[in-house]
Amino acid sequence: MRLFIAIDFNELKDYFVELQQQLPKNAKLSLTKSFHLTLKFLGEVRPDDTDKIKDILKNIKFEKFVVSLDSIGVFPTENYIRVVWVGLKPEDKVLDLQKNIDESFRELFKKEKDFKAHITLARVKFPEDKKSFIEQLRGIEVESKKIEIKDFRLVKSTLTPQGPVYEDLEVFNSD
Repeated sequence: MRLFIAIDFNELKDYFVELQQQLPKNAKLSLTKSFHLTLKFLGEVRPDDTDKIKDILKNIKFEKFVVSLDSIGVFPTENYIRVVWVGLKPEDKVLDLQKNIDESFRELFKKEKDFKAHITLARVKFPEDKKSFIEQLRGIEVESKKIEIKDFRLVKSTLTPQGPVYEDLEVFNSD
């Protein structure tokens, strides 16, 4: 089964949908339906390994913290746009949690490269005019909405023709 570790941001779903409606129309976009921040992508995992993964995650300690939405950005670069996302600030507590999780799995999974705290709004298939697309993105104002991070989840992702279907396998709370 396909697994990842994430922080859920669906309590801001209505606001993210509002942001999606402001995205430039001059590109083929696949809009995200569920909003989360992936802390670590585990990939395909044998079902018998899930208990071991849960045991490791139960030992991750962190104190709840607050982040705010920041600005809109793109991955991997403005010349090659594949993802539109919203960043978070401050990032330090998210980065600490991510590094802690990454380090806890060093024996089982590859280390994450170039982690950036973000929530995906859309996947971009083809922007007709990249320059115009970027200019329109820069014109979208993101409200500095705050959210308290008090847990993270082990999530199962099932790929379907209608997009991924996510199922929380377990929620891990802060201290």
